Amino acid sequence: MPETANRPLVKKDPEDVVRSVTKVASLPTIFTKLDEAINDPRKTNKDFAKIINEDTAMAARLLRIANSALYNFPSKIETVTHAVTIIGTNQLRDLVLASSVIKLFANVPEDLVSMESFWRHSIACGLTARTIATVRRETNVERFFVAGLLHDIGRLIMYMEFADAMGQVVKHCAAQSKLMFKAEKELLGFDHAKLGALLINAWKLPARLEEAVGFHHAPMSAKRFPAEAAVIHAADVIANAMQLGSSGEKRVPPLNEQSWQHVDLPPGAIGSIVDQLEVQYADAVNFITSD
Repeated sequence: MPETANRPLVKKDPEDVVRSVTKVASLPTIFTKLDEAINDPRKTNKDFAKIINEDTAMAARLLRIANSALYNFPSKIETVTHAVTIIGTNQLRDLVLASSVIKLFANVPEDLVSMESFWRHSIACGLTARTIATVRRETNVERFFVAGLLHDIGRLIMYMEFADAMGQVVKHCAAQSKLMFKAEKELLGFDHAKLGALLINAWKLPARLEEAVGFHHAPMSAKRFPAEAAVIHAADVIANAMQLGSSGEKRVPPLNEQSWQHVDLPPGAIGSIVDQLEVQYADAVNFITSD
């Protein structure tokens, strides 16, 4: 083994790593403007649509998703204003956040991971989490989609900031048949879930999202929002098992039985969740990754 947990390959604290990243990776203006507008009680759906229409690519993506199998509306939605009305403001904000973050990390080197494969896995996790949340009758299921989409965002930081060390992590996983997040802790001193939660916090995004990302490999450790963490944990396992893309992990992480009991799905729900994922997956990939 190249190093031990007492002598990590990375000498920086995770907090320092995230501080350096956020200096160059702030959330896009369109999300910031939309977030501020949604929090202003004087603003209307027309104001939200005006902000979206400032970014023609974002407007086109929003209309694609509104007319996709993800929502399955009976008639075609032709304007952003109509899309905002149908989808809802909080859901709109989450979808814009999802698309914005992907564009923010568009230039990550692909030496260690295919970015197409990374986002395909993330989208599969997000869709699975959204469907589980729907079965559980959660409010604003889009927040689960975003949490699933961003659950491995810390690994992108790792690939960007210390590629050589991550190369050793990948080799160590292959040699020792070890799960990647465990090898990260062993060789780097922290894992991608920790980095992802710190980034969510630095961006001042909701605490629910921070905990879901930070504890998706240890859902029963979540103190404030264990349901979110449990749903993302289960969705990640399902997405890995279905082999819909990969963030670098070559093995299926084990499902935490206590966490699965906390998710508390009815009998036979997994089959319908998988069926729903297969219906929605191609549309979601197109929405998220297309210009």
